[in-house]
Amino acid sequence: MTHKIAIVMGSFHKAEMEVMLAAATGAAKACGLDLTTVVRVPGSYEKPLACKRLILRDDIDAIVALGIIERGETAHGAVMGQSVSDALIGLQLQYMKPIGIGILGPDIFPTQFAARLEKHAVAAVEAVAAMLRG
Repeated sequence: MTHKIAIVMGSFHKAEMEVMLAAATGAAKACGLDLTTVVRVPGSYEKPLACKRLILRDDIDAIVALGIIERGETAHGAVMGQSVSDALIGLQLQYMKPIGIGILGPDIFPTQFAARLEKHAVAAVEAVAAMLRG
């Protein structure tokens, strides 16, 4: 049985998100997962709701959340990062479907993006694959 996964990704950092999507798509194929759905949302705060909508679907076995929470001048990013992580972990536990979190930050600088985009996207997919196996 091939597991069907979805990706939820932010749309704010467009070019970087396309790099992450390509890496995640390749990783899904390498892991034998069927990527059936890609949902783009405005930013990280919208990811938990998009994930919940997907997690309720019978045709989705797991989700990968991709994004970037860039370092800002206030604690907004740290609050966002903690809130989003807590919400995504809560959804996993409530619905018993894995969510791989490939969100860079919250205190990441733009100069740090490139080295992490592919690595974090692939790791999120591989985490989902491992949880689906076992």
